[in-house]
Amino acid sequence: MQVKGRVSPQGLILQRQIVTDTGGRLLRVHVHPANVHDRWGGKALLEGLELRHWPRVRKVYVDFGYRGLRREAEGLGLELEVVAHPLPETERVKGFKPLPKRWVVERTFAWMGRNRRLGKNYEYHPEVTEAWMYLGMIRLLVKRLASAA
Repeated sequence: MQVKGRVSPQGLILQRQIVTDTGGRLLRVHVHPANVHDRWGGKALLEGLELRHWPRVRKVYVDFGYRGLRREAEGLGLELEVVAHPLPETERVKGFKPLPKRWVVERTFAWMGRNRRLGKNYEYHPEVTEAWMYLGMIRLLVKRLASAA
């Protein structure tokens, strides 16, 4: 799970939260105003996740902000693993160093950002942004299928 914030035309900041598989394919999207804490947005994201569509999903890698969702994940039969820098940080590496498993979600956000409609948030309603996220992933997967054929 990961969050990206965008400003809507009416000045509201919306956050996009997604669940992907290890290949970066979108499983679920939840968009909400930025004044909602990540934990509550993550809870709504997990509650809407229908695991019957993905029976092999057993583990969820999350950012440090979602560490309080362990009970919700266990209720779905999922193991929650927090991917964060080790504490205490004795050896800080200068520059950008991707954390394992977390870069998968960042890569998916980058793929979505290539769509003109998803580069910025032009929508007034979070549901419309969610729909465009799903359409963007469908477009990406269809392009991959066409190039493989």
